[in-house]
Amino acid sequence: MFVWRHDIETLWAICGGVVNACLSTVLKGILNHERPVLTLRSDPGMPSSHAQSIFYTVAFCIISMVEYFGCNGITAVTSVFIIAMGSYFSWLRVSQRFHTLNQVAVGAVLGFCFSIFWFWLWDALLIKAFIAHFWVRVVGAAGSCVGFLLYVVWKWAHDNKH
Repeated sequence: MFVWRHDIETLWAICGGVVNACLSTVLKGILNHERPVLTLRSDPGMPSSHAQSIFYTVAFCIISMVEYFGCNGITAVTSVFIIAMGSYFSWLRVSQRFHTLNQVAVGAVLGFCFSIFWFWLWDALLIKAFIAHFWVRVVGAAGSCVGFLLYVVWKWAHDNKH
């Protein structure tokens, strides 16, 4: 979706990915669940941020595809393929002993559900304001850029501590 579309909904999806990553970081701190092999990574393992990000993208791609092409045989088969690929890439985190199966499953469910919520939020609330008011477009785009910049700076500062 991000490659072939260059519109505000794509920007909304990218912002959702950043919020999803922040949610994963906050939940890791709250849950503080150990990884299966402590020497591989020092941060908590629950939920798997990779699985959460993968399934955020999986759900967003499937929802977007069904929204634009309708529900038919091709979108159904493609959706199954996308879910299978997301599952495989998430399972690699377990096979490489970075996470337990539960950590990956929780991350996958959280990412998928958050993506559905983020897509619903756009369709139910924000698109009407976006179309009706120019200032919403300007504030939304500027806020997205500033939010992303703040996240990058925070992540950079956080990574330099460790």
